[in-house]
Amino acid sequence: MTFDFDGAREVVRTALAEDLRYGPDATTEATVPGDAIAEAGFNTREAGVLAGLPLVRLVLDEVLGADAYQVIEERSDGDRLAPGDCALRVKAPVRGLLTAERTALNLLCHLSGIATATSEWVDAVAGTGCRVRDSRKTLPGLRDLQKYAVRCGGGVNHRMALGDALLIKDNHVVAAGSPAAAVRACRDHAPHLPMEVEVGTLQELEEVLAEGVSLVLLDNFTPQRCADAVARTRELSPGTELEASGGLTLEVAEAYARTGVHYLAVGALTHSSPSLDLGLDM
Repeated sequence: MTFDFDGAREVVRTALAEDLRYGPDATTEATVPGDAIAEAGFNTREAGVLAGLPLVRLVLDEVLGADAYQVIEERSDGDRLAPGDCALRVKAPVRGLLTAERTALNLLCHLSGIATATSEWVDAVAGTGCRVRDSRKTLPGLRDLQKYAVRCGGGVNHRMALGDALLIKDNHVVAAGSPAAAVRACRDHAPHLPMEVEVGTLQELEEVLAEGVSLVLLDNFTPQRCADAVARTRELSPGTELEASGGLTLEVAEAYARTGVHYLAVGALTHSSPSLDLGLDM
C-alpha cells in the first residue's frame, strides 16, 4: 500500500495549526516539567484494522523533530489488532507527546475506523470473487488518506477525481439524450480514459452493452435483478464487468456478491465509518 507523504504532511501541518493557533499547549506547559521523558503507547481499546500509522510518525516529527524520540515498538498499517494491542510505542519528551496526542489520534482513529469497516465488508464477501470499492464521498482534503485506509482494509479504490476516469450517471444521460449517446460523446471526448456507465434498468443495460462498454454500474438493483443483469451480460458481452451500487448494507453484502457482480460500491466506507477507539497511554 503506497502512502503519499507529501500530501499527508500538509494535512498534519494544517491539523497542528488548528490546535496551536493561540500558542503552545498551555495546560501541558503548566503541569509537565520541561525535561520530562516517558514511554507511551498508542493502544487499541477495541478490535480493528490499523491505518494511518505513518501519520502519527509525521505528527511526532513535526512537533518533536524526527531525532527527538525513539520508536520502541511499531505495527504496520493493515494489521488486525485486538483490544489492548499496541500500534506504536515511543520514548519521547512528555510535553511534545501531549501536544501531538490529539492530532495524532484524530487521524489514526479515523483512518483505522475506515480500514476496519472495509475489512468487515471484505470478510462478508470472502470467497465470492467480488471486491469492495469506495467512492468520491470523502472529506475535503482527506480523500487520498481515506482511500488509502480503504486499501488497508482490503478494499479497492474507485476513481480518485473527476479527470482520471469517465463515469456516466443519470444526469449525464439526460444531458446527452440517451445512455448510448452519452457513451459515444465520452468516447469522442476522452478515448484514453476508462469508462463506467450507470444504468437503472435491464433495458438500459442492454443498450450500453451494445456499445461495448467494459464496466457497468447497476444502480439500486435488487439481488435478483443483479443476477438477471449478470446472466444478460454474460450472454451479450462476457468481458463486461458489473458493479452493484445503492442501498447496500453489510447484512446483504454476501447476497449481492453471490449474484456474480464484480464489485460492490460502498460510499459509506469513507463517509460513515465510525472511528476506531485508540488512546495514548503513558
